[in-house]
Amino acid sequence: MQLKDFRLQFTKELKSIFPKTEIDTFFFLLIEEYLGLQRIDFTLQPTLEIPSKKCDLLDTALARLQKEEPIQYILGKTEFYGYPFKINENTLIPRPETEELVEWILNEVKDNKQQLSILDIGTGTGCIPISLKKNIPSANVSAIDVSEEALKVAKENASLNKAEITFILQDILQTENLSRQYDVIVSNPPYVRELEKVEIKNNVLENEPHLALFVDDDNPLIFYKKIADLAIKSLTKNGLLFFEINQYLGPETIEMLKRKGFTKVELRKDLFGNNRMIKATY
Repeated sequence: MQLKDFRLQFTKELKSIFPKTEIDTFFFLLIEEYLGLQRIDFTLQPTLEIPSKKCDLLDTALARLQKEEPIQYILGKTEFYGYPFKINENTLIPRPETEELVEWILNEVKDNKQQLSILDIGTGTGCIPISLKKNIPSANVSAIDVSEEALKVAKENASLNKAEITFILQDILQTENLSRQYDVIVSNPPYVRELEKVEIKNNVLENEPHLALFVDDDNPLIFYKKIADLAIKSLTKNGLLFFEINQYLGPETIEMLKRKGFTKVELRKDLFGNNRMIKATY
């Protein structure tokens, strides 16, 4: 099959599911991954014959896209804060909003001359601690997750990015004390309420791990409350607590943190204008 013919088929099969701009993005990502071709190559060589084995790979990817499987899972990788990350069905796909959280942390600690100790709770792919370690090489960085499979991916990503991270298999909800003091504690825990499932797109709802996404409607701040309690006991003097939060629960999260004893709490919006990040000082 020629490259231009595959593109016509690709667009036809997906046009009822995705907008054209997204289809084009998928197409060029796939031909780069499987054929080693850039966008300009398609323009210059539209009649290029695709080898049959490569056609099979592209057809399989197309079938998975028709089922609304995320392109990141199909490729098995993504990029976060300029670094490559492996992903699979055991990890959430890192989001641009979380990159903003990393940027905020880095801006807050950039003038700190001491050797920082940082903990990420609910690390998933390891994107937060690895990005922080790459930008603060002197920091001691640790990361916790309840999923052994997610930690396998995080460890692979630390190796891929040559970042030294201490990974800990631990259920934070069953934890009474952290093992040491930290200057920075950060978490992007599960925060989507069951009632909000109707807002979630199928590609997320049907593919990304629910363990890392959802909380019960009657206790949506369960992880934030627990982590706040642990942070009060484990943050150093002037230590910082950072959260990515549910956009609908900003005021409730701030009120909870103040009740716990955090005196300075700042809420920030993400690039989409949603309440998304909190910094708290005890």
